[in-house]
Amino acid sequence: MPSNIKFTKMHGNGNDFIIIDELNEKIVSEPEKPGFSEKHCKRRFSVGADGVLYLQPSQTADLKMRIFNSDGTEADMCGNGIRCAAKYAYEKDLTQNNKIEIETGAGNLEIETKQRDMFWAKVNMGKPLYKRKEIPAEGEGEFINEELENTDHKVSACSVGVPHAVVETQDIDQIDIMKEAPPIRHSEIFPEGANVNFIQKINNKIRVRTFERGVEGETLSCGTGSVASAAIARKTGLTDKKKVEVETKGGVLKIIFEDKTAYMEGPAETAYNGTI
Repeated sequence: MPSNIKFTKMHGNGNDFIIIDELNEKIVSEPEKPGFSEKHCKRRFSVGADGVLYLQPSQTADLKMRIFNSDGTEADMCGNGIRCAAKYAYEKDLTQNNKIEIETGAGNLEIETKQRDMFWAKVNMGKPLYKRKEIPAEGEGEFINEELENTDHKVSACSVGVPHAVVETQDIDQIDIMKEAPPIRHSEIFPEGANVNFIQKINNKIRVRTFERGVEGETLSCGTGSVASAAIARKTGLTDKKKVEVETKGGVLKIIFEDKTAYMEGPAETAYNGTI
């Protein structure tokens, strides 16, 4: 396992990451990346984080972002993580006219950055995908208000770069997420598994709690989960707003729909720099 590695600790609404800059050279070898994430994301025993972000050169964008979850698995996309990557790039003067394009496993995404009292990023998240084969999920057609085995909840699902299941609830604070989410997350209907979001409309906001695949627990915020939750809320008629405020335990994200494209707006913050 490599040592004396410089890193930056960042978070987006409490969803926290260890940032490793590999733009100029490989820091952690490919075989060591899963174990590195498992070791150093472990809270109380190392730095502690929801995942490790590797920033690398890209042939098709300004830079490439790869994310390894705390269990060592690699994810295609992370909404809060990409805002952290954008902030890192902004501080390293890698942006042009406050715009940057970042390559992810889910495709290249365009980000517009703002720096006033705090850093703010607007991410083009693309079009949410509702067809089962696109999520992916077993069966045909869209995945809306389906009854699944081993759960009493009706479940909807979509993909925003990664698969998300969404469950509407009447009292989100009473949900035992560590009990209620795993049967959905591991349901055979999702061949790649799924992140699980519980949502409740309160006044004009959508409250969301997310059980993240790869973290295997609840996170303070999930960017892709917030987009998926807003998209499903519009799909099922829970809201008809084109601008949806999503409230997570870590803060508020703004999800904006223009035609069929979703945009996510939210902050990113640097906690500290260190060496491990």
